[in-house]
Amino acid sequence: MSPRLNRELALEARERVTDGAGGFGESWAELGRLWAEVTARTGRRREGEGLALAQVRYRITVRAAPVGAPSRPRPGQRFREGARVWRIEAVAERGSAGRYLTCYATEETLA
Repeated sequence: MSPRLNRELALEARERVTDGAGGFGESWAELGRLWAEVTARTGRRREGEGLALAQVRYRITVRAAPVGAPSRPRPGQRFREGARVWRIEAVAERGSAGRYLTCYATEETLA
């Protein structure tokens, strides 16, 4: 069964930027936009530093791209949809035809 790619997500990668004082900071650069199927898997709540953090794991399916292509998601990158952000933890080909990729990602929000 083909996934239902009904959400447009921005694929972003971390980049180093100069801070103007001889050091570096981090920023996120958009690599492109991908249509995706977003499915919640499991969730949990953590307490720490006076804040509660809700962490939900997702399976995000996108069309496949060749290895090394900028449009192919990789661990360490992230997806963004408005204010929502999913950190990509792992990527695997879906099915034997290799037409789709499954990205295992985590979204964290203050609870």
